[in-house]
Amino acid sequence: GSNVLRMSSGIQIKTKSSAQKSKTCSPESQPKPSAKLNPKTIDPFRAYSQPSSAFAATYARGGIPCRLVHGSVKHKLQWECPPETVPFDPLLLTLAEGLRETKHPYTFVSKEGFKQLLLVEGAAEKVIPLLPRLVPVLKAALAHADDEVFGRGLDALVQLSAVVGPSLNDHLKLLLTNLLKRLMDKKYREEVTVALQKLEHCGGRVS
Repeated sequence: GSNVLRMSSGIQIKTKSSAQKSKTCSPESQPKPSAKLNPKTIDPFRAYSQPSSAFAATYARGGIPCRLVHGSVKHKLQWECPPETVPFDPLLLTLAEGLRETKHPYTFVSKEGFKQLLLVEGAAEKVIPLLPRLVPVLKAALAHADDEVFGRGLDALVQLSAVVGPSLNDHLKLLLTNLLKRLMDKKYREEVTVALQKLEHCGGRVS
């Protein structure tokens, strides 16, 4: 209540809230224990108890130097500094983590950011040392139950393969189980087959 008193329009707010109070405490309202079951009372706690994903937290902090720009036809990504000047470690890993996001704008930023970072000149030599850390993150996207997350992971893997070529071969066995699992699913068969052909083309024979 001390906040209420501090506000200049204290009296109005007080009367308003006491009116609301008498309403909720009136005998017609349900007995108090039901308040626990009321989604309104549960939600705020749930929001706090679930740690926001690392990607969302980094994005909120401004740790990802690109932003979504809403266009009338399609969205695009705007970088705060040229992508070629950005440190791949940790940004590429953070963007790869973001592929598992299911909320807008994280989905777009992570997918597009990952793609654009890989397009910068000299990307290969920056990415190759990161592969041991990057591949498990992509594996998590490929193992995700969400179809769109899997699709983003698959696209990212193909883009990565195009950049690093045979360097990816040693790491592919980590990912093949996830790819083969989806290959059994009619819905993905074509998509995964095309991806495997591209991986083979970029990396030489995939055993």
